[in-house]
Amino acid sequence: MRTVSLSAAERTQAVDGIRPRRTAGKAVVAVAVLLLLAAAPLVLGAYPVSTMTRILAFAVLVLSVDLLTGVTGLPTLGQAAYFGAGAYTAALVGIHLTSDASVQLLAGLVAGLVTAALTGWVAVRARGVVFLMLTLAIGESVHQVADTWSVVGASNGLAGMPPITLFGGPPLLAAGFVYWWVLAAAVVVFAAVALVVRSPYGRTLRGIRDNEARMRALGYRPALARYGVFCLAGAVAGTGGALWAAHARFVSPGDLGFEVAALALLSVVIGGAGSLWGPCLGAALVLLVRDNLSAAVGGHGPLVLGLVFVAVVFLLPRGVAGLAAGIRRRKEGLS
Repeated sequence: MRTVSLSAAERTQAVDGIRPRRTAGKAVVAVAVLLLLAAAPLVLGAYPVSTMTRILAFAVLVLSVDLLTGVTGLPTLGQAAYFGAGAYTAALVGIHLTSDASVQLLAGLVAGLVTAALTGWVAVRARGVVFLMLTLAIGESVHQVADTWSVVGASNGLAGMPPITLFGGPPLLAAGFVYWWVLAAAVVVFAAVALVVRSPYGRTLRGIRDNEARMRALGYRPALARYGVFCLAGAVAGTGGALWAAHARFVSPGDLGFEVAALALLSVVIGGAGSLWGPCLGAALVLLVRDNLSAAVGGHGPLVLGLVFVAVVFLLPRGVAGLAAGIRRRKEGLS
């Protein structure tokens, strides 16, 4: 009995020693990544910096998809609608009211939140394939409105947005300055989402995802919790849309079409649903293949993405983040 007790104590002590090292390691990696991202405009040209700006804005949209698909277990094809609502609202604010990027960001966030609140109360009553189809219908409906409504330019899109400014300063004309603004906003959004995921509310969402009947028996209200995260995901997507508009200074119906929604969901699958950094990495891979590698392979970027998706499903069912977690567990087991 004494030997067994000692072994249990030793195992507990080993786990307690691993956790601080793991947390410290994650902090070091996060700081290193942030420093590299912040230094990018100092060593790269305007085009690579512009590409990275698009990736950061798209990664914010992917975070909203991960909140629903990975954390809550609600696969969605409708987040591009809230992304587009944020982008169009930010562009309208920039054209008619103010060029201040912080005001445009707040307007995009509110637009995504309100649009999600108006449409989510129907969607969250369903689950699985039905929820997926409902979100697809919502996305296509919003896309149709943007494609036909003359107030937002209809099929021609919304152009004429002036360069952004910050707190009354001069226009941010250089690609690096716009990139730094988008990077700062994306980091704040990432941190906010991480706090939500690690909060008691985030644990409630994961509990609903894993066993909804048990959570209901414990007194939780799954529909209300799903509606809350649906609205939150809409706000995050709207923020990504505002960042996209701040960079592109042009918004078109294509920015909230089915292709964008499908690419965002694909990014979550590739990166690893439920993790936060994995889908962001998946977003970078997807946009690089679509916008950069596609020309090198004769315009067959969608085919390459399809092959990547099939390979991930069969070889990495938990995505890149799952692979990294498995490698870390093996190293800890060896140590």
